[in-house]
Amino acid sequence: MSLLTIIILLVLLLNTIAAIFTVLRSVRDISTTWAWLLVLIFLPVIGFGIYLFAGRGLSTKKVHAIQTEYRRGTKAFVAMQKHANTHGRLLPAAVTSTAAKELTTLFLNTASAPVLGDNSVDLFFDGKKKFAKLFEDIEAATDHVFVEYYTFYNDELGNQFRDLLIKKAKQGVKVLVLYDAWGSLGANKKFWAPLLAAGAKAEAYFSSQHLITDFRLNYRLHRKIVVIDDDIGFIGGFNVGDQYVSRKKKFGFWRDTHLRIRGNTVYALKVQFLMDWNATVPDDQAEPYDIDVAPLSPENLATRHLHLGSAPMQIVASGPDSSAQQIKYGYVKMIASATKSIRLQTPYLIPDDTAMDALITAALAGIDVQVMVPDMPDHPFIFRATQYYANYLSRYGIKIYHYQNGFLHAKTLVIDDVVASVGSANFDIRSFKLNFEVNAFIYDAKIAEQLTAAFDEDLKHSQLLTPALIKSQGHWLRFKQYFSRLLSPVL
Repeated sequence: MSLLTIIILLVLLLNTIAAIFTVLRSVRDISTTWAWLLVLIFLPVIGFGIYLFAGRGLSTKKVHAIQTEYRRGTKAFVAMQKHANTHGRLLPAAVTSTAAKELTTLFLNTASAPVLGDNSVDLFFDGKKKFAKLFEDIEAATDHVFVEYYTFYNDELGNQFRDLLIKKAKQGVKVLVLYDAWGSLGANKKFWAPLLAAGAKAEAYFSSQHLITDFRLNYRLHRKIVVIDDDIGFIGGFNVGDQYVSRKKKFGFWRDTHLRIRGNTVYALKVQFLMDWNATVPDDQAEPYDIDVAPLSPENLATRHLHLGSAPMQIVASGPDSSAQQIKYGYVKMIASATKSIRLQTPYLIPDDTAMDALITAALAGIDVQVMVPDMPDHPFIFRATQYYANYLSRYGIKIYHYQNGFLHAKTLVIDDVVASVGSANFDIRSFKLNFEVNAFIYDAKIAEQLTAAFDEDLKHSQLLTPALIKSQGHWLRFKQYFSRLLSPVL
């Protein structure tokens, strides 16, 4: 053998040994372990560069900061409820669904998430309408505006949003903005400088100045929360950018789902935001949880003319700081509890074995399972992996629909038209394990029926995946699907 051949073989051998040592020294599930081994072995040297930024776990310091703030926030919220004489542990008597009762117990045990009633909810499926209402609500703010988004684009909508926040900050309103550094690459220091100059604050969630030694690309803040004056809260799937108001030709109409909430649940959103904020900033910049007020009392709600006794829900957050995959547990429990129908919308369909088995089991048990995914990519590998799982699940009688009226970004799950979930979490491994997510789980038949009606309307613009369509997919496309599926645990 030539010297060059020996060197190459030696490098490959050392690379393989290093890959095995690197991956196996961390506790991971088997699928993730094999996915990273594939990356490190088949991309010699380069794979380690990818792993450096995307494969390492959260630092112990960051996990401690998150968990410490979680305990503080939970303790404050429990105290607030006790002071208001409403402990948020029981559903209203009108809610008799066994699925709802079991789901609420699950979240009390895994996420310390109280059931909060006395809410009024507006649904938004169009970004133009959602942001028009959001901006109107921010315009009317008199005390504070707390904003948390995965993506802020430096484009027309992003600048419009930022400029509105600048205006409110100059009026003396407290403005706090939390965003993801990787998801908001265009929103750099120059973008935020005018907002900071106006007296507001903007922070990247767990950004690090030591990009080589402490940068974790794989763990993203994917939550979308806005809280205005402790009176109005927003949660759902829309980010901030022109594509989310259907201004990008590449995507066309952007179909998403978002909630506007008034009532007790606003305080759960506020506490979640403050936990994220306080875990990010130094202790001397932390915000108080305001536990000395009684915002949950019926008297307080009555003064704001809210409809008491409506739309009970739980705000459930999950993330890589905890081994409990709270939102995934909720999805699986909902699917297992269904007796008639399951309606799931997700832009990324990359379930782990547990979630996939739940869908298959439901379908084989005679439940009408319908899943809607986009018919166009925004991330090529993720789109091909979604196609793979769509093809696979359709074999078991699950109806897979490809939405063709633009891009489907909604993250909704409805069972039996009585229990629903809306939030930031996709039905994929990344949302289950790697991202910081937040969802509203809603125990209100009227809202569930509205979401089902929206799903049925979307069916008019969707194509059912059939065996003939799967058979027509070419060999190259099938290869890309299978290859992407191998990488699905780390996508």
